[in-house]
Amino acid sequence: MGTTYTVVAVEPQGGLNKNDLQTAIDAALQDVDRKMSNWNPSSEISRINALKANTPFSLSTDMLALLQAAQAVHETSDKQFDLTLGPLIDLWGFGAQKPIGRVPDASGVTAAMQTVGQSDALTLDGTTLKKSHDGTQMYLSAIGKGFGVDRLGDTIRSFGVTDFMVEIGGDIIASGKNAEGMPWQIAIETPDALQRSFLKVLGVSDRGMATSGDYRNYFEQDGTRYSHILNATTGRPVTHATASVTVLTENAMLADAWATALLVVGRERGMEIAERQNLAALFIDREVTSGKMRFKTYATDQFDSIQHS
Repeated sequence: MGTTYTVVAVEPQGGLNKNDLQTAIDAALQDVDRKMSNWNPSSEISRINALKANTPFSLSTDMLALLQAAQAVHETSDKQFDLTLGPLIDLWGFGAQKPIGRVPDASGVTAAMQTVGQSDALTLDGTTLKKSHDGTQMYLSAIGKGFGVDRLGDTIRSFGVTDFMVEIGGDIIASGKNAEGMPWQIAIETPDALQRSFLKVLGVSDRGMATSGDYRNYFEQDGTRYSHILNATTGRPVTHATASVTVLTENAMLADAWATALLVVGRERGMEIAERQNLAALFIDREVTSGKMRFKTYATDQFDSIQHS
């Protein structure tokens, strides 16, 4: 998926065959890649994207679970979490193709929007999927990495390991305690494109965690900044002040999806949705005070309870 992964584990009593574990991790990653990667032309998602309209496709168990989760987040996020933004992502230069780095013509955005809209463009019937348009393209970058994290977590547990942390591209699952007997210490980055620093550190245990931000993947044109976070209604990058959203939930897949969904809608609407869904979420907004940029945080009640637990 064009990113890196990290696994840190506390060896259980009785020992562990690390070579066997590494082999199992490699196999799990390769299986996820074969199903979920838009960068793999023979993957399951790439084959779905190549389908003609109304052609039935029998989904794997994993892809079915992912699409069902994606649909639930889509319906409860003002339909802003949308897997079918592929044509727009490519048009704006943020996809698996070579980056464009320029604002597309309005006519191009309008044409791409004709194939976008998860509720209308995809029909899920049992284990079978159909697309409504030939050009509908799904990107799984906002949920596939989280799925991969959870898959590695299951793989590691199968070896009797209960204390571990898995990270793929910034999406995390933390189980049990670290080597010091504490919850895993996870930093939340300050959403500053010019330097790397962290805003706060959380103790995370038995939860998935993901942060979605607009400050790494973007381009500038004529003095205006365009991020890779696209509004599913307008087909254009978001323009609100929210720079990043961190979500903690029961698994990394949902944390991944919800972090993206809440970043798209922005802090004001996002806080309402997060509280309604009982999500632990931290929003970081940009604010300009006396000509200087600073960041302000807003946390849901669930996030505060984790932070102070």
